[in-house]
Amino acid sequence: MGRSFGIAAGLLAGLLAGLAGGPMAAPALAGECGALANLRIEAVNLHSAAEVPASGDLPAYCRVLGTVRPAIGFEVRLPLRDWNGKYYGTGCGGFCGTLLSDAPGFTNAMNYGLRRGYAASTMDGGHWGTGSADGRWAAGDLVARMDWGQRAVTETARVSKVLVRAFYDRPQRKSYFAGCSTGGRMAAMEALKYPKDFDGIISGAPALDYTGLVATGFAWVAKANTGPDGRPILTTARARLATEAVAAACGAKEQGGLVADPRQCRFEPSSLRCTGGPAQTCLRDAEIGVLEKWYAGPTDSAGLALYPGGIPLGSEAHWPRWLTGLGNAPAILPLFAGDFLRYMAFWPSPGPGYRVTDFDFSADPARLAPQAQTYNAATYDPASATVRPVADLSAFREAGGKLLIYHGWADSLVTPFMTVAFYEALAKGAGGLDALGQTARLFMVPGMDHCGIGTEGPGIADTGIDPLTALERWVEAGEAPRELVATKRDAGGTALWSRPVCAYPQVPRADGAGLACAAP
Repeated sequence: MGRSFGIAAGLLAGLLAGLAGGPMAAPALAGECGALANLRIEAVNLHSAAEVPASGDLPAYCRVLGTVRPAIGFEVRLPLRDWNGKYYGTGCGGFCGTLLSDAPGFTNAMNYGLRRGYAASTMDGGHWGTGSADGRWAAGDLVARMDWGQRAVTETARVSKVLVRAFYDRPQRKSYFAGCSTGGRMAAMEALKYPKDFDGIISGAPALDYTGLVATGFAWVAKANTGPDGRPILTTARARLATEAVAAACGAKEQGGLVADPRQCRFEPSSLRCTGGPAQTCLRDAEIGVLEKWYAGPTDSAGLALYPGGIPLGSEAHWPRWLTGLGNAPAILPLFAGDFLRYMAFWPSPGPGYRVTDFDFSADPARLAPQAQTYNAATYDPASATVRPVADLSAFREAGGKLLIYHGWADSLVTPFMTVAFYEALAKGAGGLDALGQTARLFMVPGMDHCGIGTEGPGIADTGIDPLTALERWVEAGEAPRELVATKRDAGGTALWSRPVCAYPQVPRADGAGLACAAP
């Protein structure tokens, strides 16, 4: 006990001296991992610090668990050897609520950085929930809403950097953050509102305008597919007709099954209307109506667009998971819409009796404004048809930061059109696309589902691109990425094809036997 107390005291004294610019005490090193739990960090309760042996492809690391008061749960993993000198923070998905420290792949996965030698962290968004679609925590708690909306990542970064310095006897030389979906919104929020937290940020499929998307947009999609009897109008089996028809109309066959850019495709759902042929080869009027509303996006009673764009053409292969139901599992989008509207979107919350079909597209969007200030990294203004980021990137640019944004063109959950409009709004504030490209670059990935979760169609998985390596080269060597390489693999990991994904607005063009990025 005396030795542990002495180590803790030494760590604390060294940390305070280091923060004041004085000499640091000897580093904790691997054998002193447990002493980190005794550090005193402002507004933080450290619960445990313990060594975890190497397992599989993960190195041995020091695992630190704690809470930033009042309720931001976090975990930090510090490699016991071969630390690369850098820190990697990650976001969380949906409404968060759990500490998904061992998330697989790349999306919101701290182990992706740990495998590469980073000290890595993740957090739960500032509350506990039974799953990522559970919004009950927000019903009467404005503090929890702010933690999830803005505070969880910056506070976790603050604590992680203190732990890194104490454990290694020096600060990280570079800091990176990666998140997708809600994590992508968190990433954008960091660049816009907390520009000195990270040197490089990856924002994937960002749910930038949470109120416009998850309240208005999701309510529109769910309500459009709810019949008078409360049952879905368009089922998964019937929606397959749209999958095939869109692929044919959009030239997907010539693109290896991919719809390169849904904005360039012209498809009329009415082309599938039954006119006397077999019912299994055509759609009824009510089903056609669902498609028309989905592809068009939400409007009010006067026809004013309430959110940029609708469900993208070319995303149909992924509808069973998000929109129409997958086997015995219900569609995910209506679940998110339900809890967001009941517990998170309004103040006061309407509670469990509220139904998604109660949403009024003429009156309710204005009621979302107070929570938009808490949640949104950018907001769509229907009156002017413009996107308004919460800030420009000037402070992030002056701090030397680099922002890499990616989004799948086949994302039917967090639809991609808002991300393009957001990037163009940033460009307008920065003096044009060329000027913005010095700080931020956007990569739109054909065929990719939401965060690469679904691989049923022709699109890639989340590990089919490597934005982190591209960002490291940009931050550390000044090599701005002109393209990412997208690779489609089969279930066994064999590469089926690779193609460039160009920095927006460039697109791949035939160049000899391959493709090269060029002006659209």
